[in-house]
Amino acid sequence: MKLSSLIQKVHNRAPRLGKVISLATSTGVITANSIAAGPPVWIMGAAKAITGSAIADKTVIDVTNYWINSNNALIDNVLPRKDWRISLPDDVNTKGKYLLICNHQSWVDTSIVQYISEKRLPLTRFFTKFELIYIPVIGQAFYFLDFPMMRRHSKEQIEKNPALKGKDIEEAKRACALLKDKPFTLLNYLEGTRFTPTKSQGQNSPYTHLLKPRAGGLALAISALGSEVDSILDMTIVYPDGIPTYSDLWKGNIKRLGVDVRHIHIPKDLAAAIQDGRYETDETIKAQMFDWVEQVWQQKDALIGDMLAQFENEPADSSV
Repeated sequence: MKLSSLIQKVHNRAPRLGKVISLATSTGVITANSIAAGPPVWIMGAAKAITGSAIADKTVIDVTNYWINSNNALIDNVLPRKDWRISLPDDVNTKGKYLLICNHQSWVDTSIVQYISEKRLPLTRFFTKFELIYIPVIGQAFYFLDFPMMRRHSKEQIEKNPALKGKDIEEAKRACALLKDKPFTLLNYLEGTRFTPTKSQGQNSPYTHLLKPRAGGLALAISALGSEVDSILDMTIVYPDGIPTYSDLWKGNIKRLGVDVRHIHIPKDLAAAIQDGRYETDETIKAQMFDWVEQVWQQKDALIGDMLAQFENEPADSSV
């Protein structure tokens, strides 16, 4: 009997026990894989940092993909039957170079991005704070995998040392440039934080399902990588039964999920101006970029409403 069938039977007959088994199994496997994958990533990452070896770089990526794919296998085999509706363009592939934007509601979002990307998109990276490099194993893994790591300088620091002005942008661009010679998916959550009704009210957000977007991170990525990018992808995630916690994922509580990924197109003149560095210096270009992002966000907000309505109006497909 397949593990997935056995897990399903337990969830059907004893739901509480099923959740405990799914969570315990997932936690155990993820922990074991992390312990197994950590040393090779660190050793080969250090070799890459010291020597610039392409072989070491490929090994770090391969080991990371193995770790991610093992987690994905848990979703397929250790979680109970679910109605997950996932739509991606047919023309994306693991050799491409993509900028990816997404709405952000839960820590689960990144795991969902990794799940749907398997054998469809390159390894996903995202902007991180440079201070994370000091977190054992995880911080170094981000560094070895060429995650763009940003140093933020406060107003007080810049006032004391004016030479720091603009340095964070320069360093971020330099970090992005490390991705130019390899396939990548660079993820940016434009809202900057996870959506909650309280945050939405505090912002007086004009959107029903989204916080106000920020254009700076995407503009930075376009400035650094625009000539290399094959496409900008827009991912929309919906949780019809409410925003989940990370443990909800591994307990099998996310019965219904919708994911829509589609190409979006930035006006050529605007993209060219951003690549020329005018976003930081030209208020007109900055306004045009924000207007475009707002249009994308308005369409996304309407799409979320449509996706949620579809779950309510159409019978579940629990074949996933």
